[in-house]
Amino acid sequence: MADKAQSKGKSEYGAAQIQVLEGLDPVRKRPGMYIGGTGIEGLHHLVWEIVNNSVDEVMAGRATTVTVELLADGGVRVADDGAGIPVDKHKTGSQAGKSALETVLTVLHAGGKFGGAESGYKVSGGLHGVGSSVVNALSTNLIAEVRRNGKIYHQEYKVGKPQSDVKAVGTYDEKAESTGTTITFWPDASIFESIEFDYKTILEYLRRQAYLTKGLRVKLLDEHTGSRYGFYFEGGIKSYVQHINAGREVLNEPPFYVQKQVKDLEVEVAIQYNDSYVETAKYFANNIPTNGGGTHAEGFRRAITRIVNEYGRKNGLIKDNEENLTGEDCREGMAVVISVKLPDPQFEGQTKDKLGNPEVRGAVETVMAEWFMYYLEENPNEAKKILGKALLSSRARMAARAARDTVIRKGALDGMTLPGKLSDCRSKDPSKSEIFIVEGESAGGSAKMGRDSEFQAILPLRGKILNVERARLDRILGSEMIKNIIIALGTGIADQFEIERLRYHRIVIMTDADVDGAHIRTLLLTFFYRHMPELVSGGYIYIAQPPLFGLPVGKKKLYAFDEEERDAIIDRLIAEKSAKKSAKGALEAVEDDEEIVATEEEEIVEEPEGEDSEETPINDEVNRRRKEAGVGDIQRYKGLGEMNAEQLWETTMDPAGRILLKVRIEDAEKADAIFNKLMGEEVLLRKNFITSRASTLSDDDLDI
Repeated sequence: MADKAQSKGKSEYGAAQIQVLEGLDPVRKRPGMYIGGTGIEGLHHLVWEIVNNSVDEVMAGRATTVTVELLADGGVRVADDGAGIPVDKHKTGSQAGKSALETVLTVLHAGGKFGGAESGYKVSGGLHGVGSSVVNALSTNLIAEVRRNGKIYHQEYKVGKPQSDVKAVGTYDEKAESTGTTITFWPDASIFESIEFDYKTILEYLRRQAYLTKGLRVKLLDEHTGSRYGFYFEGGIKSYVQHINAGREVLNEPPFYVQKQVKDLEVEVAIQYNDSYVETAKYFANNIPTNGGGTHAEGFRRAITRIVNEYGRKNGLIKDNEENLTGEDCREGMAVVISVKLPDPQFEGQTKDKLGNPEVRGAVETVMAEWFMYYLEENPNEAKKILGKALLSSRARMAARAARDTVIRKGALDGMTLPGKLSDCRSKDPSKSEIFIVEGESAGGSAKMGRDSEFQAILPLRGKILNVERARLDRILGSEMIKNIIIALGTGIADQFEIERLRYHRIVIMTDADVDGAHIRTLLLTFFYRHMPELVSGGYIYIAQPPLFGLPVGKKKLYAFDEEERDAIIDRLIAEKSAKKSAKGALEAVEDDEEIVATEEEEIVEEPEGEDSEETPINDEVNRRRKEAGVGDIQRYKGLGEMNAEQLWETTMDPAGRILLKVRIEDAEKADAIFNKLMGEEVLLRKNFITSRASTLSDDDLDI
């Protein structure tokens, strides 16, 4: 019987059970396969696909301008002055009788980018014919307008389905007006988590496209705010590296720049060194960012290391008894942009994170080996600065290795002896353990007393740690506080960093809510971002949010994390009090018992001022309302030390009620620039950054 039942079950799996997704149905069924996800990044990917198609027209020499408009009704319009998508009908094949425009917008892998140079596109970005149709599939509405052959053609779609054939709806003056394509679309709210586009995100993307494509003018208009912006960079990626280095002292001006054709590949490289200790590298293939690197990055790194060493030895800058410079030495302080363009790019992963074409490695290495050597020989002063920085890096690396080995050897010899100030947790399971890096001995003591020692460790800091933005690794490892952090976390550092050895999967920075606390928090974040970036990208770093206000009410105390929450608590208490008064009136009418209610009211307002807190100067309206609510003097906590162990646990450390902010890097380039402004050498940059944002602060944000 069992065998018969099994046989019957198998027989039911036939043609009827095979689901065939036709047209654009696969895109709506699995959008993540085509745009990477349905979050905010996937939403913006729709814009990138249409913009990339327009940029392809520029790279093909048929267009000069791309305009993006964020419409007030939530739509996006992308227009270019290219040749216009063809509108004539296919004569043969499965699309016979359909307009080429409709095919491009409804058929996956259809487009003019698959025939190489014969198609009119030597190189292209986007998803190579997938892009427009995917955007159409994931939009409630899409309108295509093409200016071509003196006529204006129009077609509208709903959820990827054409509502009519392509129609000529007007004409234009071919002598006065250009050809081109305009795509307007409205994302489907049932697909995406949010359909609100971010102006700044789109602005930065368009800026990058303008850097990467010579002759491209891009414009961005926002109907919501009336903002308008445009970009045009004559220098291309040479301007890009200068933008990356803005505010830093540069070693070679103007930057090294080369653009060469190797068979059917175009290689473009711009390099400018600065006085920092980090490398900033941007890699692109057909204008698509390849953050995972790939063969173009490999070819570049091999060439730069070889040429710098050859030049150094040839000119006596590297002595016979000195070892060769490493790749890291040669790239320290380097800002580099590498852009390759090729007919048939092979990307690893659907989102094109890494370039895989093997022929690109040799092409980039050949171009760099020849032209960077010429640059060094023809610019001996700049060459000496570059070699000098690389040699300093090499010596610092050796000193850092000795210092690092000391740290690791000390830990090994002492049986991984942890810092004396660390109050470790009992749990040995990193996924369940967390460490609080706490500002100050006093707050550290309260945190130690208030914590759950089963899974919470406390490492107090005394004063401010070293500003690592201005220091090499050898000096960093000479800092006792930083050594304590490294040993406590257990990962090691630099080339001996191993994320698998991390002892806590939640690293919580807990500092005071004042200027000094913010400074210490920034110093710690700078250290993690520069020297343990895996902790940031892996989502292990958190920022604790201690309350800003304490509101005494009766025998208990309520806490607010900001002004908005403080005011909401006051409003709620006023409403509750009003309800009690109504109840009181009803009670008087029935029982005429005033004594009980009076006692209750007295109990509400009786609360002594906290012994270790400070009264907050607040405006008259807030003062009036807090009295009306029955709240005692509101305290504004400026330091963690103002809270006792119980209060610190209740408000900041208890997983049941605390607020932790996870540190993420949405845009590494922006983060790099901000850290440079806040923690670098340029005082004027820091001053401008602070003063430009001062007007957005409230009185409670200021610490004078």
